[in-house]
Amino acid sequence: MQYTDIGIDLGTASVLVYIRGKGVVLKEPSVVAFDYDTKKIKAIGEDARLMLGRTPGNIVAVRPLRKGVISNYTVTEKMMKYFIQKAIGKRTFRKPRISVCVPSRVTEVERKAVEDATYQAGAREVSIIEEPIAAAIGAGIDISKPCGNMIVDIGGGTTDIAVISLGGNVVSDSLPVAGDDFDEAIVKYMKKNHNLTIGERTAEDIKIKIGAAYKLPEVIYMDVRGLNLLTGLPNSVKVSSEEIEDALRDTTSKIVEAIHGVLERTPPELAADIADRGIVLTGGGSMLRGLEELIESRTGINTMTAEEPMTCVAIGTGKYVEFLAENNTEP
Repeated sequence: MQYTDIGIDLGTASVLVYIRGKGVVLKEPSVVAFDYDTKKIKAIGEDARLMLGRTPGNIVAVRPLRKGVISNYTVTEKMMKYFIQKAIGKRTFRKPRISVCVPSRVTEVERKAVEDATYQAGAREVSIIEEPIAAAIGAGIDISKPCGNMIVDIGGGTTDIAVISLGGNVVSDSLPVAGDDFDEAIVKYMKKNHNLTIGERTAEDIKIKIGAAYKLPEVIYMDVRGLNLLTGLPNSVKVSSEEIEDALRDTTSKIVEAIHGVLERTPPELAADIADRGIVLTGGGSMLRGLEELIESRTGINTMTAEEPMTCVAIGTGKYVEFLAENNTEP
């Protein structure tokens, strides 16, 4: 009997669904638009993201996951159910086998909440996998070998850093600083230095277009529109990549310090492997320009970004399902 095996990257910023044999079939923002008057969900995913900061009083666009963990259980469950059905279609009568990834430092209670929400969303079996391990599998690293690999997964809500050997975390750290914090830093900077109030979506746009963690060879500029704090009227200012590098410095430094901390706790043999093989970056946050150069300049270790950083965790979670499925089908 053929079952559908699904891997879900349940992220703070977006949810990715991987189906065995098909690859990543769905990538949508983890945002839900909720009507407080009728207690009904208005929209989920991309439709809800477009409503961020643009809704009337009774409708609120919420992110049910904060810093990689469930902050609103009921909404998360409904969101997962919606994404699973959208990914596999309603034709499937058999319940799928699902594996979900979680940050490496979640508590047992948080892990249980993810498991319960997945069962409620219609899973037959649930496996929980730690994010760095999923990211390593997705980046094409053979984690079963007895040699050290360092993975830095920068998502929306958390940065997971781990040294992996023989299929497990040897040393790891989970930091509640990631892509969302980059956006927040940009919002604060624009308010303080340009007297301009901007929204989450505009901040993300700035980060993608001119964001940098390290001095770029060429300065790039962007016109930013927002609300002038002094006049209360819409206004536009020209911002450079150098300014954004300055705005992000505190946040990027925290990530580099955490990487340093994990390296200090790494056993010497594995540290030698990492010096040889380098550090691999995954996750949407790793796409920030100059992040590789910043980490390399501070640690002295060659740093590279995985081929498909956004989908690494989802692919790794799905491959983990395949690994389990293969092990379960053996006589």
